[in-house]
Amino acid sequence: MKYYLTTPIYYVNAAPHIGHTYTTLAAETIKRLKRMQGYDAVLTTGTDEHGQKVERSAQAAGMSPEAFTALVSNEFRALWDRLGIQYDHFIRTTDPKHHDTVRWLFERCLKNGYIYKGSYTGQYCVYDELYVSDAKPGDNCPDCGRPTETLTEENYFFKLSAFTDRLLKYYEDHPDFIQPESRRNEVISFVRGGLTDLSISRTTIKWGIPLEGKHVAYVWFDALISYISAVKEADSWPADLHLIGKEIVRFHGVFWPAFLMAGEVPLPKRIFAHGWLLFENDKMSKSRGNIVRTDPIREVIGIEALRYFLFREVVFGQDGAFSYDALVGRYNSELANGLGNLASRTLTMIKQYRDGVIPTPSGPIDGLSETARQTIDVASRAFENFEFSKGLESIWAMLSGVDRFIVEQAPWKLAKSTEPDASERLDNALYGSAETLRIAVALLHPILPESTANIWAQLGMSQSLEHLELAKLDWGQLQPDQVIGQIAPVFPRIDAKSAIDRMRVLEDEETARQKKLLGHSPEPVVAVEPPSAKIDVEDFGKVDLRVGQVVSAERVKGADKLLHLKVDIAEPEPRTIVAGIALAYEPETLIGRKVVIVANLHPRKLRGIESNGMIVAASLEGGKPILAGFLEDVPVGARLK
Repeated sequence: MKYYLTTPIYYVNAAPHIGHTYTTLAAETIKRLKRMQGYDAVLTTGTDEHGQKVERSAQAAGMSPEAFTALVSNEFRALWDRLGIQYDHFIRTTDPKHHDTVRWLFERCLKNGYIYKGSYTGQYCVYDELYVSDAKPGDNCPDCGRPTETLTEENYFFKLSAFTDRLLKYYEDHPDFIQPESRRNEVISFVRGGLTDLSISRTTIKWGIPLEGKHVAYVWFDALISYISAVKEADSWPADLHLIGKEIVRFHGVFWPAFLMAGEVPLPKRIFAHGWLLFENDKMSKSRGNIVRTDPIREVIGIEALRYFLFREVVFGQDGAFSYDALVGRYNSELANGLGNLASRTLTMIKQYRDGVIPTPSGPIDGLSETARQTIDVASRAFENFEFSKGLESIWAMLSGVDRFIVEQAPWKLAKSTEPDASERLDNALYGSAETLRIAVALLHPILPESTANIWAQLGMSQSLEHLELAKLDWGQLQPDQVIGQIAPVFPRIDAKSAIDRMRVLEDEETARQKKLLGHSPEPVVAVEPPSAKIDVEDFGKVDLRVGQVVSAERVKGADKLLHLKVDIAEPEPRTIVAGIALAYEPETLIGRKVVIVANLHPRKLRGIESNGMIVAASLEGGKPILAGFLEDVPVGARLK
């Protein structure tokens, strides 16, 4: 059976970091799981290398686009190889076979009447590679805050507006197409708001895939198609799973199926958008300067520690926090003291008390066999649903149970006991511990491939672990009289302080290496802005600051960072205010909250909504906004002086 899955095609405007690693490890874990379920699983990853942003980054680095993209693409491939990630296809959007596939789909959509030629003048955000609706010259991008540029050019347009009803019907008929449910609802809400035609070519840039005349393919009618390009010769399409970060769910859940419908190409079966990794409660991003790289972690504590942490600490699909302290804490408490300690003490006792031979149990071992079968069922269903944290929790509950079993049975006492049934009880204790360990190792293999293979060999297993069929896993399959292998530590404890200090040093070194590689000069990570020039009290008096209370809040369609608020400031009608706080606050958490607003600003249109005021918030440059508020009860409409 075929199972084709993909990571995003990573943009080469920056070197790889832990966010890229998170998605890729998740995809590879799912691939390993599917192979142990009997599927012929195939994984594609790769790099997205076109666009004006890349062209400008290459110029800034003093390189040609070809040399720059090759350099960064190799950084991704080399990191995946160092991490032992098993991918089957690595597609670059500069690959000629990808160019052919893009032109192939373009021609199909054009022939079917879904592409037409037009011209457009508007404000364009180079960073996000999107036109900004309702923006005027000089306005900043509402998503990233950077200045927009006025752009006029002839484009090919895709008739996205023709697919509103078809997409909504498809979402209804295929409820599992976009997951988790929160992302599905987000996409449906966006489409219900109405779709506008989409520019899919550029004539003002040269670094892209040539279509017709001066036209080159726009980044999203380029990168998405690489999922097909990578496997077109292998006939693996359609994909069974696109695994992506939640920030690109709109492109995958709306643009991509519309392109495929227009070209009469089968749609992928499932799109799963996971959450962000947060560092000190902020999304990791280049602009915030809070990126964490993977190699320092690999060198100090090992990639298996990171694999376990990411899938145990973070509920897959939701945002999750990363910190070095939490990483080392989980490693020591759950890998070193948990799985590693169980393997060491079980195998050592078998070697010491039974000359390294698995003993024969006298019969069922009360408690252990039932728990193991329940764990197989719970963990298997959890992993199938990408509930990795839940599955791991059930396995560690089983490991805790066998630890208690060992303490209760006390094999070290039974080995010295002269009671008639002591030898039989010792055999049962050792076999039960080893069999529980074997089952745990089998279940954990997709997540911890290297360490589980190591323990598997120490158990003396002859069958290859990666070829084990999980559906056939059951209690009692550990063969008595089997000779165990050479015993060696798997997860030695580490000193937290020295490990964290070392990772931070290596992080700084890796950051400097990447910047030098890409031709970037060192920059301060986050700097507090110096105080502005002094003003007179009369100037401050011109600013009308009022106490307001949020009466409604909702997301602005098509803008990830904007919220549409209604704020009561004791006027006849609540004020409409558009605020860039959507990444920091969920709309429902703001209802009833008292805030500070600037009430005498000129109205300004953002995404077609007229905003009459500004919410006051504090943040470091590029950081998370923190709304100003009050410790005491203050009446709505009160003026701040």
